[in-house]
Amino acid sequence: MDKIKVFQIGCGKMSVYTMRYAEEKGAKIVGAVDINPNVIGKDIGEIMNSGNRNVIISSIEQLEEYMKVTKPDIAIVTTMSLLNDIKDILRTCARLGVNAITTCEEAFFAQNSNPTVWKEIDVLAKANKCTIVGCGYQDVFWGNLISVLAGTTHRIAKIKGSSSYNVEDYGLALAKAHGAGLTLEEFDKDIASVDRMDEGTRKALIDSGNYAPSYMWNTVGWLADKLGLTIISMNQKCVPKTNNEDLESATLGMKIKAGDATGMSAVVTAETKEGIEIEAECIGKVYAPDEVDTNEWTIIGEPETTITIKQPATVELTCADIVNRIPDIINARSGFVSTSELDVPKYRLNKLHEYINK
Repeated sequence: MDKIKVFQIGCGKMSVYTMRYAEEKGAKIVGAVDINPNVIGKDIGEIMNSGNRNVIISSIEQLEEYMKVTKPDIAIVTTMSLLNDIKDILRTCARLGVNAITTCEEAFFAQNSNPTVWKEIDVLAKANKCTIVGCGYQDVFWGNLISVLAGTTHRIAKIKGSSSYNVEDYGLALAKAHGAGLTLEEFDKDIASVDRMDEGTRKALIDSGNYAPSYMWNTVGWLADKLGLTIISMNQKCVPKTNNEDLESATLGMKIKAGDATGMSAVVTAETKEGIEIEAECIGKVYAPDEVDTNEWTIIGEPETTITIKQPATVELTCADIVNRIPDIINARSGFVSTSELDVPKYRLNKLHEYINK
């Protein structure tokens, strides 16, 4: 196979890395789109802080037309966090038979939070012989790393994890999804109130495609699937995070007042038929000056093991996983596929196209 042709969808903070990493691994960026009028019309080289590539960023409205002309092997989607927000993009990719890999956190295991849209895209991708996958940081640091540790454990009673990240690093949509900038009353009404529903109401909301899960909702589903566990109940609790001093948010374009929500902690707990409990927390907020990313997981059982990643470079790790996964997606079966059924991510020493099955 010649160079893999990559189409970039979303030309914000993450694309700076995904495009550069893809190029440095031997791929060719053939097209790019965005919704931001401030970047539409620019060469992607300007976004990458390098020389021109003669690839001009177009409007997202021209996605289908642009893809038909450029005929990419795969699209990298670095836009929004919820499946409903990117479903039209993934539908377009699937309809055109273009593989797609996305940082959308819900797409990591969308079948447990939006099964209706997940199934629709799965059917469409199968019909047009392409693969849709969600991955990124969670693919390793909330997923495969934990399942590998489980492989060294004799008996597991509980898996407990916590991870934090600065919403300033990911853009406006993610910051708003975490409630950053809301008053505590607004946070309770817009975000926390969803957690107070009973399981029957939540199931109906999930089936309708209108549930807004925290990132760990999908991660817990992924872990259970990877480990062969059967979930019998799940719940989620979102709690606002605050700071005792005002914080400036460049992403939100505002000052967050002391005592207002800088973001949130979301804890998802699942009980399984096999008796293993999974409890996973993600903390996304606007950081105070002395705060850094963290990631810690403990497998409680025999033996008990804790792994702590100190100050992970979450953005770069996300983008490197996306790019290293490109051959896996092209080689995978058709459909909307979870990485729980793929091999573990691998470092790509050679050019990406050299890993494609002939």
